[in-house]
Amino acid sequence: MKLDPYARIYVAGHRGLAGSAIWRELERRGCSRLIGRTRAELNLLETGAVHAFYEAEKPEYVFVAAARVGGILANDRRPAEFLFENLQIQNNLIHGAYRAGVKKLLFLGSSCIYPRLAPQPMKEEHLLTGPLEPTNEWYAVAKIAGIKLCQAFRRQYGCDFISAMPTNLYGPNDSYDLEGSHVLPALLRKFHEAKVAGAATATCWGTGAPLREFLYADDLARACVFLMENYSEEQFINVGCGREISIRELSETVQRAVGFRGEIVWDTSKPDGMPRKLMDSSRIFALGWKPEVDLPTGLGLAYADFLKRSGAR
Repeated sequence: MKLDPYARIYVAGHRGLAGSAIWRELERRGCSRLIGRTRAELNLLETGAVHAFYEAEKPEYVFVAAARVGGILANDRRPAEFLFENLQIQNNLIHGAYRAGVKKLLFLGSSCIYPRLAPQPMKEEHLLTGPLEPTNEWYAVAKIAGIKLCQAFRRQYGCDFISAMPTNLYGPNDSYDLEGSHVLPALLRKFHEAKVAGAATATCWGTGAPLREFLYADDLARACVFLMENYSEEQFINVGCGREISIRELSETVQRAVGFRGEIVWDTSKPDGMPRKLMDSSRIFALGWKPEVDLPTGLGLAYADFLKRSGAR
């Protein structure tokens, strides 16, 4: 099934990292009836407002990329916010799509849904086979509920609702807030500020030992559109690049990209998070999708975005 360029397509969260990339990819493909709403225009926490939106706009396809997101510190300090708001947002969007007769919906989850000590690389069937990572369990529980809600509507009502689990994302329109962002954008900002200040050192959290996988946001967007056109199963599907890097090596790579010449100091009193999070993306690879942007290239693009958005030099 190819997306009709004249179809009404709603991208929830179209200003965020993943949503804006999906929007760009749909525009690139000539889709001319895209629907987006800012938080000020539509509060996704309000059920009535979401239902009224669906009734008025009548989208045929929906990409659910809206979520309350953040790194280890934000998850740890605001657990109620991360659990309640994400449950509310996805419940309203998924149930609203069912009520509105949406043809197909794609729900975006996160690799943090997997158990802390899941076998590596993590396969889709490893979900719910062990305890979650405590530093992000609130967000993970909400995302697991979103997967299950899509499966439930599919089973009970025959809705063509699918779920994709991306690995760690980075790219344009990321959050660079040091307390609320994920590791890669936080490192970009940290090293840039250290460079501008002429600092001799920059401090990073933990030991640097954990291994992480990173995917450029525009690669995820291509995967999402690919899945909307080519995938229709109850089982969610992983979306990663198949390569991992230690946080220490990542930090050194970001340091070089930014041009900070000082020393990296590791604050081992801070948590590492999950020791390893490599996704098994063999199912989507077998369908014919592969990522296109390597990490050094993506980092250069992400740093340029940071400089542009922050007005930095």
